[in-house]
Amino acid sequence: MTYDLAQFCTDTRAALEGGPLKSALETIATNVRKLIANEAFVSATFNDDLPAGKRELFHDEKTDFYVLAHVQAPGKTGSPHSHGNSWAVYANARGSTGMTEYKRVNPESEEAVTLAISETYNIDAGQSRAYGPGMIHSTAHPEKAWVIRITGTDLDHLPRYHFKKSRDRLLESA
Repeated sequence: MTYDLAQFCTDTRAALEGGPLKSALETIATNVRKLIANEAFVSATFNDDLPAGKRELFHDEKTDFYVLAHVQAPGKTGSPHSHGNSWAVYANARGSTGMTEYKRVNPESEEAVTLAISETYNIDAGQSRAYGPGMIHSTAHPEKAWVIRITGTDLDHLPRYHFKKSRDRLLESA
């Protein structure tokens, strides 16, 4: 039997209800790789004519997770941000997402944030990665990418960190 969106959503709900968040996120990251390996799912979700943007594929009202399909435009780069007290799992069905993770290096009592790069890597086609609450990261897409992103809630309505050039500072790497 082919692993499809319905089975992925059932398994995601079970993982979120069944144990600690860290373990659930690892399970979700593993399962979304199985989902994007399903060519029928990918071709039903994406095509070359889709414009850049995101679409909601599923929302679980019981646990509040979302499954989103993103078409990322080539050359798109995001600034450092977090998902607040929520989480996300990214998976690339096509293309690559350049990911940079950051650590805050100044006291949280200070309004301005100083960030240092802690890790840089790519999430390539067929790969996934989980990001727990509070993780600060940024994305870059050198080419068009098809991304599945699973989030713990609607991030558009959640207080979370967004880098502000006028206030915050990014340390240059050595």
